[in-house]
Amino acid sequence: MTRTPTSGTPTSGTPTSGTPTSRASAAGRLDDVRCITFDFGNTLVPVDRAALRRVVELTGEWAIRHLEPVPIETFHAVWAVERERQFREDIPRFREADLAIRFGRVIARLRGMTAPPPDLAWDDAAAAGRSDPGEIAAAVEVYSRSFIDAIPPPPDVGPLLARLAAHRRVGILSNWPFAATIDRYVESAGWAEHLTAVVVSQRVGSIKPHPSIFAAAEAALGAPDPAVCLHVGDDWAADVVGAIRAGWRAAHIHGRPEDSPLPSSDADGTVEADLELDSLADLEAALPAAPPVPPHVPKARAHAPQQ
Repeated sequence: MTRTPTSGTPTSGTPTSGTPTSRASAAGRLDDVRCITFDFGNTLVPVDRAALRRVVELTGEWAIRHLEPVPIETFHAVWAVERERQFREDIPRFREADLAIRFGRVIARLRGMTAPPPDLAWDDAAAAGRSDPGEIAAAVEVYSRSFIDAIPPPPDVGPLLARLAAHRRVGILSNWPFAATIDRYVESAGWAEHLTAVVVSQRVGSIKPHPSIFAAAEAALGAPDPAVCLHVGDDWAADVVGAIRAGWRAAHIHGRPEDSPLPSSDADGTVEADLELDSLADLEAALPAAPPVPPHVPKARAHAPQQ
């Protein structure tokens, strides 16, 4: 079911600004939607704390076998600190947290390098001297594969994407530190045939809510106008504020796992979502009927251009 818009305060470091924006009635403003993009984590794929913990466990087990024989608890502690440090550093700058940089810092610490205080930046060049590029690439690869192994696709998402793709161009528009993970997940889940575009922050060079990533998605989808695009996501600042400020429509999903460690934010009153949904399953019923996609629309999946 749709929900009445709520207000609150951001819980992530994603910046927002501006005055409240009033939106017209849902029935009138969604008739011309021809492109729909979905956030990945906690919109298409729920990621709770236990699931992400399993990804880190699998990565840590590999790391202490192949990189440095330390207690697994040490790996987890160092990983958690460096993950949070990256979020503090990168999110306010609309910059994706680079997994290769994180692994470089983690490996350097496991091999005896002292981390800087929380208010000082890492010397990443010095940290890189404690590992080689092959080790970093292998670690990122293990983390990516571990995510796919640990978190199965929800069974109802594929059929939903297929039904929506019969009438609209459908894509993924996500903040994610390693784009290949989403590419592989899409292929493994069998979603690729339904998607026109997969647009990921690591490839674009900026994170939602920055307008450049929405512009990249418009280009990848072949959208003639931002107003025909609807973005669906769970993070208020990144997904709703970002979409509306880019001239898109926005649907806010409330059904994320309560204990998810992925960054998020609550409604803050600066804008009003076009749709408030309890879950992804409510989206279809909230959308008006749409004519078939014009025959010239490309159905092959495309990646956003590097910017």
